[in-house]
Amino acid sequence: MSGLDFGETVARNHAPLVYRASAIADAHGQDGVQLRDASDRSPPPPRTRIVSLARAAESAVLRDGTDRLTLCYHDGASEASLAALLACMARPGAPIAADPESLSVLALAQRLATSEIPVLINGPTGTGKEVLSRFIHEHSPRADGPFIAVNCAAMPEAMLEALLFGHQKGAFTGATHANEGFFRAADGGTLLLDEVAEMPIGLQAKLLRALQEGEVVPIGSTQPIKVDVRIIACANRDLPTEVAEGRFRADLYYRLNVFPLALRPLRERPEDIAPLAFALALRHTPASRQTPWLSDAALTMLKLHGWPGNVRELENVVRRALLLAEGQSMIGAEHIAFDSPARLVSAEPVRAVAPEAPSAPGRKLSNIVQISEARAIMETLEACGGSRVAAARQLGISERTLRYRLASFREAGLAVAGGSR
Repeated sequence: MSGLDFGETVARNHAPLVYRASAIADAHGQDGVQLRDASDRSPPPPRTRIVSLARAAESAVLRDGTDRLTLCYHDGASEASLAALLACMARPGAPIAADPESLSVLALAQRLATSEIPVLINGPTGTGKEVLSRFIHEHSPRADGPFIAVNCAAMPEAMLEALLFGHQKGAFTGATHANEGFFRAADGGTLLLDEVAEMPIGLQAKLLRALQEGEVVPIGSTQPIKVDVRIIACANRDLPTEVAEGRFRADLYYRLNVFPLALRPLRERPEDIAPLAFALALRHTPASRQTPWLSDAALTMLKLHGWPGNVRELENVVRRALLLAEGQSMIGAEHIAFDSPARLVSAEPVRAVAPEAPSAPGRKLSNIVQISEARAIMETLEACGGSRVAAARQLGISERTLRYRLASFREAGLAVAGGSR
């Protein structure tokens, strides 16, 4: 089965929602998912995730086991309905994306998966590099083999060497038994070297040899052992800069950087935020309870936040919201509490240039956030002579994100100018 599986009844009864989801699923080759009308009670095909669709006055996500969900939705054209469906379609641990740039990365990753070349994934902490690595493994000919992830920053050099290459019994103090090491454990599969930029410089030479020769020498042994491993490396630092400053070996960098992929910060892919939020709500809601729906106001607040902590911060916010909304069927703006105040990622203080909003009692927090955000953006646009390119650069966001923010403000009823190129 390739892409989404759905029949004529689903296409007829749920067309706006289904065809939007199908286009996204096709963009990154998602399969093993069947969409059904809620009236369909036929037994599911093996190893297939079933998502039943029903129109209802109130939106909700209901679960019946791990791979059977029902999405009740009111408006098939709404962002929340699409986001909830994408979250329902995704298996645990699978990447979730709706932003065009994220979808293009997933499509490229799927093509790379069929090859054996090393992949280097760059991106800030918390953007989903390990999730993308596992996606590549699961779409590769090695999918039935092991996937081993090693955090190169989590342990000292001597211990990391023993864990990577293995050791013989008695090779060092405390080595009471032999250990095969991660390279041999990943034989026939994929080895993820996470935070590879943190690897001590002395160990980098031994890693380079292992990659070049396809063999490892356990500590305490003199005999090399052949290994068949596909390498994926992840870094949250700029490796060319690390090479230039002598902290990373140039020869190892070129060995790893056969095909680079880059994951952008969450704030620069705003269309991913809503489906990720719904997926995280599903993940952290006990199976025995109904997953609360995310209101439009809550989603607006999430999209306007700067997300310095990326997806990890979003997970914190969603878990916090679930706790605050416990016992309720919907997560509203009043349940959204950020790790730090909602803001654009900009260190410069801003002065209000938009007219002051009336301080009416009971004003929604989401409106306050939007007004503050609009003031910051309008001040920057004015300082840059109306140039969106210059303003986006100064704010630390992409021009596409800036256009998206301006459109969001207009939809919310805030009077903002569009700026110029």
